[in-house]
Amino acid sequence: MLHKLTGYLPTFFLAIALSLAVWILAITAEDPAEVRAYPYPISIEIIGQDPSFILTNSPAKQLTINLRAPKSVWTNLLTDRASVRAVVDLSELSSGPHIVPVQVQIAQRPVEVVGFSPSSVDVTLEPLLNKTFTIKLETTGDPAVGYMSEPPEINRGTVNVSGSETLVKRVHVVRAIIDLEQARENIQRTVLLQAVDINDLPVSGITLNPDRVVVEQKITQRGGYRNVVVKVNTNGNIASGYRLTNITAYPPSVTVFSADPKLVDNLPGYVETAPINLAGLYDDEDMRVSLSLPSGVSIVGDQTVNVQIGISTIESSITLNYTNVEIVGVGLGLTTKVSPETVDVILSGPIPLLDTLKPGDVRVYVDMSDDEPGTYQRAPQVEISIPEIRVQSILPGTIEVTLTGKITGQNK
Repeated sequence: MLHKLTGYLPTFFLAIALSLAVWILAITAEDPAEVRAYPYPISIEIIGQDPSFILTNSPAKQLTINLRAPKSVWTNLLTDRASVRAVVDLSELSSGPHIVPVQVQIAQRPVEVVGFSPSSVDVTLEPLLNKTFTIKLETTGDPAVGYMSEPPEINRGTVNVSGSETLVKRVHVVRAIIDLEQARENIQRTVLLQAVDINDLPVSGITLNPDRVVVEQKITQRGGYRNVVVKVNTNGNIASGYRLTNITAYPPSVTVFSADPKLVDNLPGYVETAPINLAGLYDDEDMRVSLSLPSGVSIVGDQTVNVQIGISTIESSITLNYTNVEIVGVGLGLTTKVSPETVDVILSGPIPLLDTLKPGDVRVYVDMSDDEPGTYQRAPQVEISIPEIRVQSILPGTIEVTLTGKITGQNK
C-alpha cells in the first residue's frame, strides 16, 4: 500500500503544479503586471546617523525607480505615496568619506523592483564640535563732529559655535560690528554676529547660538560743542497781492563751538540768520545766508545755511455784470434774438491779475454755426486773454437764441 502511494506522489505534485500554473495564468490575465517608472520623486532619507557626527557634504536627495506590479497594485502605489521609501543607513559608520548603498522599501505586495538610481550615495562624516567664543565688539565710523562715543555695551558676552570639527577650528573670532558714522544720539541696535578666520574671511556652514546680540552705544556731546536750531530772521513785506507760504532753513540745525563752554551754554537754543529783506518779493527764492553768532562762537562745518522762501499769489474773485453775449456763426439771411442779452460772469484768480483786467480781456459768445431757423437754449462760452484767470460761473448759465429768416449762405 505504501509502495502504491509513493508511486502516485509525482502525479500528485504535477497536478498541484499544473493547478497553480492555471491559477497564476488566470490571475495574470485578469490583472496583468505592468512595468512603469514611478512618477513621483522619492526623497532619500538619512537614518542611523550618530549624533556625535555631522554630515559635511550634500548627498543626492532624490531617487527615481522602475517597478513591476499588477495593475491593481499600481493603483495603490500611486494613491499611497508613503508606501515607497528610499533610505540610507549610516549606522556603524566612522568619521571620513563613505559610499553607502540606497535601500528601497516598498510596503505594497506584490511588487518587483526593476531598477533605481542612484543605487548608492557618497557621504562624508566629521565629528561634531561645539565651542564657546567670547564676542568681540567692534565699531566703525565716527560720531558727528562735537560728539564722542563711550564704551559700547552688549547684552551677552559669549556665543556657542557648532559644526564640523574642521570648520569650527577655522573660526578665529566671533564679532559684532556697530556703525557710529555721524551719530548724534544714543544707539540701541540688534546686530548679527560674524564668525571669521585668521585671515578675516567669513566661516560659513556653522551654527551660532545666538546668531545676534543687542548692542547699546552711548553718544555724548563734547564740552564746548552744542547743537542748536536755525531761526530765519526776516524784515520787510512781500509785494501786495502775494502771501508767504513757507520759510525753511537747511540744515534745520547746526553745531556750534567755543573754546569757552559757557558761551555755548548761554545760547538760547537757536541761532539766527543774517536779516533777509522780503520787501517787494513776488516769487519763490532760494539763497545762501550766513548766521549771526556772538563773539567767540563759531559754526562747525559750512558757515552758511540754505534758506528757501515760498511765495504765492493771493486769490480773489470779481463779477463782471451785464456782459454782452456775442452770437457767432449765424447763417446769412438769418436774424437773431437773444434773451437775455447780457450775463454776469464771475471770475477768480490772483489779485494782481484781476486788478489789471480790462473789458476787452473777456469775451462771452454763443456759436450758432450750422443751426437752422428756430429757438435754442444754449450755454454761453467765455474766452479770457489772461490764462491764470478762471471762470467760476455764468449767470444765467443758459440763454435763449431765436433764429428767424431763410438761410442764403454761411458766415465764416
